[in-house]
Amino acid sequence: MTTSEAAADAGAREPAPAAPVAPPGERGPVRWLHAVGRAFEPVRRAPVTVFVVVALWAVGFFTGSLGAGPSSTLLNDVGVGVPALADGRWWTPLTSILWCPGIGNYVGSTLLLLLLGSAAEQRMGSVRTAAVLVLGQVLGALLGSGVVKLGSLAGEDWLNDLSHSLTATPGIGACAVGAFLSFRLDALWRRRLQLCLIVFPLMLALYVGHLQGVLRLAGVVVGLGLGALAHRHTHRLRMPHASHSEGRVLVALAVAASAVGPLVATLYKDSLGPFNILDLYVSGGPGPEDIADACVRASSTDCARVHAQDHFYGSPAMLMGIAIPLLLLVLAEGLRRGLRLSWRITVAAQLVWLGLMAYLLSDITSHPDRYVLEGSDLSDQKAAMIQSVIEQMMLPLLVLVLLLLARHLFDQCVSRTTVTWLAGAVGGALLLACLAYVGIGYAVRDQFTPDATLSKLISGIPAQFLPPSYEPFFFQGRAPVPVGGTALSLYEYCGMLFWVVTLIALFVAFRRPLMHADAGAAARARALLAAHGGSTLSYLTTWPGNHYWFSADGRAAVAYRVHSTVALTTGDPFGETSARAEAVGGFAEYCDRRGWTPCFYSVTADAKLRTDALGWSSVQVAEDTVVPLPELAFTGKKWQDVRTALNKAKKEGITAEWHTFAEAPLSLTDQIRSISEEWVADKGLPEMGFTLGGLDELDDPHVRCLLAVDEERTVHGITSWMPVYGDTGEAGDTGEAADGTPTPPVGWTLDFMRRRSDGFRGSMEFLIASAALGFKEEGAQFLSLSGAPLARASDTGEPPAALQRLLDHAGRTLEPVYGFRSLLNFKAKFQPQYRPMYMCYPDPAALPNITRAIGKAYLPHMKPAQGVRLMRKLTS
Repeated sequence: MTTSEAAADAGAREPAPAAPVAPPGERGPVRWLHAVGRAFEPVRRAPVTVFVVVALWAVGFFTGSLGAGPSSTLLNDVGVGVPALADGRWWTPLTSILWCPGIGNYVGSTLLLLLLGSAAEQRMGSVRTAAVLVLGQVLGALLGSGVVKLGSLAGEDWLNDLSHSLTATPGIGACAVGAFLSFRLDALWRRRLQLCLIVFPLMLALYVGHLQGVLRLAGVVVGLGLGALAHRHTHRLRMPHASHSEGRVLVALAVAASAVGPLVATLYKDSLGPFNILDLYVSGGPGPEDIADACVRASSTDCARVHAQDHFYGSPAMLMGIAIPLLLLVLAEGLRRGLRLSWRITVAAQLVWLGLMAYLLSDITSHPDRYVLEGSDLSDQKAAMIQSVIEQMMLPLLVLVLLLLARHLFDQCVSRTTVTWLAGAVGGALLLACLAYVGIGYAVRDQFTPDATLSKLISGIPAQFLPPSYEPFFFQGRAPVPVGGTALSLYEYCGMLFWVVTLIALFVAFRRPLMHADAGAAARARALLAAHGGSTLSYLTTWPGNHYWFSADGRAAVAYRVHSTVALTTGDPFGETSARAEAVGGFAEYCDRRGWTPCFYSVTADAKLRTDALGWSSVQVAEDTVVPLPELAFTGKKWQDVRTALNKAKKEGITAEWHTFAEAPLSLTDQIRSISEEWVADKGLPEMGFTLGGLDELDDPHVRCLLAVDEERTVHGITSWMPVYGDTGEAGDTGEAADGTPTPPVGWTLDFMRRRSDGFRGSMEFLIASAALGFKEEGAQFLSLSGAPLARASDTGEPPAALQRLLDHAGRTLEPVYGFRSLLNFKAKFQPQYRPMYMCYPDPAALPNITRAIGKAYLPHMKPAQGVRLMRKLTS
């Protein structure tokens, strides 16, 4: 069932950027030429952006600044920073837009300008884009320089160093433009762009630590401030809310940013950020000076160790230096898919990292002499090391807090087979690496200095799975030092073998299809449903989150979930028709043995007859709307609205396209996500679940999506349809007919529907009517427009019971928020047959628990702030 037509109408305030795709007739080189032309189309329409980019490169070329940036004399005249402003060079915040520190920054700034500037000109116009670019450049440079000066006065060493620096980059204004632009995007991309513009520049500032990084971050802050001020009437200043699936994407982006920042810092030889002091998150080899010092001052063993490290980082094993960021990037993919396994590994990784840092902090406090260079002041060096370690701990601590706060988002399971395979691959690689290091190492023990013993090799195993830069901090000479060829190979490749296998195995496991908590029961239930069918809502039983009870003979099943000791079913029992009635009593006995209260929810009159025979109570909770298809024809006055929608869509060039969500083009699925997210973000209300499907439920190969798409490939609306299977009488467990062909559904049920708020107004009527005609041609017997919760058209003529009056009142109260009654009225346009749906329960005394269970099922992720906002809307 869909949330409501009100939710569908909310849509997105701004149209999602529609990425055009090639017309169906284009093939080969013509298609690619057209694709290239379309890719450059936004740049062609961005004169301000093109002018700035051309001026940037032209000025750089004529002043000889493209290679290594402007000369020191020129930078002193045009570069911005605390010294320039202190000396009264007031023009530098503006002139700094025409130079970059080096060729890499020229390329990066150009890409940033083309990406954000051209998009801004399309959305905001060239004049406003130019104004924000200049204003953001000036104010961002001033704000960033002010922060650097305040940090210097506060005694922060990093910012004190930056207070003597000058820089020039148009990235300040470009970031301000991007932040301002985010307010013109739909909720989905507004949130993602703002997160990227905050987190990634922040990571670069903290790890690379250059002045331009701090000023770019200040440009983002200025752009967000200007955007909020300019859009204060359309965007309320409150914490934006994301749907369940989008929340996973945002957390994954944050974790990925925590990995990308350190990785990018490795590209800079002079990184000086406060998070990049210990060289542990991303590890590098010793420099010539380090080797010379170790071999002059230290013992021969230390000299051999530093030479081994230098050899290590000159081999392919140097990839181990970025093992932690690579692991986080792989885990971010699992987080994006909502996998509980990925969440657990990510939390464990952050805890291990924090544990290592805590051990190091304790060791520095207890034995500072191990970490202080000869001739240095002990107390000053100790304080500096402690500060460095604490700063290193901040990032994993913040990521850990984020993961714990968002833990409810990660509830998807991988199959037990996948977990077993993953454990075998990782465990096997670990065992093989350990055996190779100890066994082969002992055979060539004379290639270590001093000669390796078995105990030495065993104690040195942990050091093989971390980069060599960890050794002086955590292992302190426990591992023997390799000097011979075979020993050096073991030193370099045993750990790398483990990490390569682990990262590949994790990535493959995270990309495998998601499964139910009990994958075997879910597969068995799906086969039973496909073979023998159920009610119009029975396909909801295949959704994740359900558990399954099977009758003793396996002919019928019940899908349920337990909340507050209440076993809440998802619709009727399904399976063989003759076994469904007995399944009601069987499931009730099953619940009684476990101390649960059974509650059959959203069931048909057939199930109600059986519960009535058991003496149970019941109440109507929804109204199913079924449209017969064999005789369907949109003729007569009562179908006027539907015919109008079909004719208007044809005139406006809007067509209905069938897709499955997993195989649909990215340009379409991206728009579907944008349209869906807008309601969640702008309303700030809890996203409903249980019998109400969302984006996660679209990703099913058996669910068909019908899209209203115009000639420019803009999606105006979407509906999804779930199959309704019938009992073939001949089908086996596979859901196939006797000749082996798949059993076609006898009907289809509407689930998800959304439309773009500023798109084609009759998109829902158009899509439902198009679906009805298409299913009729395929031979389907009916389509169900699904049930509208807390709304009913049936009138028995008898006064409703007290509970029924209470539910009717709840429906009227929730109407301004979720619009269930408006949805039922909308469905009346299709002249459906009304079929009441009931909630059946054995004990009226359990109603408080049942109410809590239903609330938890429908609003599983409601936050306190959302609850308060919901109550305000209901009482306003």
